[in-house]
Amino acid sequence: MYDRFREKAGLDPKARYNINGMNLSGYSVLKLASIIEKETMLDRERAKVSSVFINRMKSKEAYEKRLESCATVRYALNKKQGALTYRDLRFESPYNTYIYIGLPPTPICNPGVKSIEAALRPAVTDYRYFVLRENGEHTFSRTLEEHNAVVRRNRALRQGR
Repeated sequence: MYDRFREKAGLDPKARYNINGMNLSGYSVLKLASIIEKETMLDRERAKVSSVFINRMKSKEAYEKRLESCATVRYALNKKQGALTYRDLRFESPYNTYIYIGLPPTPICNPGVKSIEAALRPAVTDYRYFVLRENGEHTFSRTLEEHNAVVRRNRALRQGR
């Protein structure tokens, strides 16, 4: 089974990988891929989503080191649908990447091959943030200021302004 996984996924959980300058275990790559899997359904976005998380883990800024993945909070809460609240984002769990720095303790799902590929080969970007738009696509931002402007714009669109 282990050999079949390595063959199909192109990933050895016991190996080490250099991902855009970060030395990650195969198991860490698998955890990252699981977050990518849950964050976007669009294959064309997976490498960009991966780059955001890699850039955040590599950041020198403490506030950027947290991955702040809604997917990990949903996993911790077992909340499949509906908007997350500020209270949800403060839920105490080692899976809550809004609270804890780095990857969660285990994968949050079984990632598909496309997500594993994105984790192994993220896009080279300087993106640090992304937010879901109403159409199911994400907007990617380089700075917190850009990100907050996108969030405000999305809220205004949802409220019909």
